[in-house]
Amino acid sequence: SAVVFPSKISTEQQSLMLVKRLLAVAVSCITYLRGIFPESAYGTRYMDDVCVKILKEDKNCPGSSQLVKWMLGCYDALQKKYLDNYWICLQTITECYHFKFKYTHNGPLLDISSKNKRNDSTITCADTKKASILLIRKIYVLMQNLSPLPNDVCLTMKLFYYDEVTPPDYQPPGFKEGECEGMIFEGEPMYLNVGEVPTPFHMLKVKVTTEKQRMESVDKSILKQGGTSMPLQVLRVDRDDPEEDNQDMK
Repeated sequence: SAVVFPSKISTEQQSLMLVKRLLAVAVSCITYLRGIFPESAYGTRYMDDVCVKILKEDKNCPGSSQLVKWMLGCYDALQKKYLDNYWICLQTITECYHFKFKYTHNGPLLDISSKNKRNDSTITCADTKKASILLIRKIYVLMQNLSPLPNDVCLTMKLFYYDEVTPPDYQPPGFKEGECEGMIFEGEPMYLNVGEVPTPFHMLKVKVTTEKQRMESVDKSILKQGGTSMPLQVLRVDRDDPEEDNQDMK
């Protein structure tokens, strides 16, 4: 009945399991709060004191079963350390949810540049738990403030890999080779940094791109002032992760 946080994250396997669980919670919350699947496609769990919905295979909802299978394919790429970016896209394209993964190779020291964190800082289990809960809370706030989606919304999923380590012919279960790295966005996009979760072995970052007009109803207090939106109409894979190009949610 609970999404349990480990008492310690001392091995890469423990870290991987947590990242998988957190990804499942985040994707489930997004699809639930955006009304993609019916109530029957979800189970109820608790992450600390936060009640969350977890997507499950439902024989009466082929779409949710398909998404669960895609998630398992995503886990395969994540476990092999091939997965770089994971995008959930709605329509062509009205909303895009972007999950970026980084892996460390030096054990329990995290060495990822960030304006909010020191390099080589030791990540504790308490740090990871706090960041995880904060990320889910931010997703809830954002999803509840976005304008409703069109009735005919269609969900797609795209995976991007670290080319230097991924075999050229690798495709995880449920996926096929894509044709390009760019996707056309409907309307004027707005980019938001939702948050990041570090463990001693992984880093998960979450961003959301949505139509600017859908953000008109969002309470501006949840957004850090001073950010800018990019006027580009084509979304491209963010390899270098330029923080200055996005707005941050507090």
